[in-house]
Amino acid sequence: MEINLPWPPKELSPNSRNHWAVIARAKRIYRTECWAATKEISKGLALIGNYKIPIEVTFYPPSKRHYDLDNCLASIKAGLDGIADALQVNDHRFTLTVSMAEEVLGLVKVKINL
Repeated sequence: MEINLPWPPKELSPNSRNHWAVIARAKRIYRTECWAATKEISKGLALIGNYKIPIEVTFYPPSKRHYDLDNCLASIKAGLDGIADALQVNDHRFTLTVSMAEEVLGLVKVKINL
């Protein structure tokens, strides 16, 4: 199952120095967007059991400037929570593989290997 998520808003970057309310609003919106994208693809799939769920996250940056992979991963924490909500699982079951693509698209591709 492959999901295309929007690039996380700059407010979710760990280097952001915004007011907590601005960050909370951005998290809520991004989590909801990622939940909706996953719900649309998963068709109500619920993953029963305690097995690990391998997830490949590939970042396609919005520009050619350098993005730190660890900051990108931290920026999509709310998005991963939205995916977990849609799949009705706890995100502690996720095992992540993270990479940065050379191609400029401004999105995050998440591949869930079931």
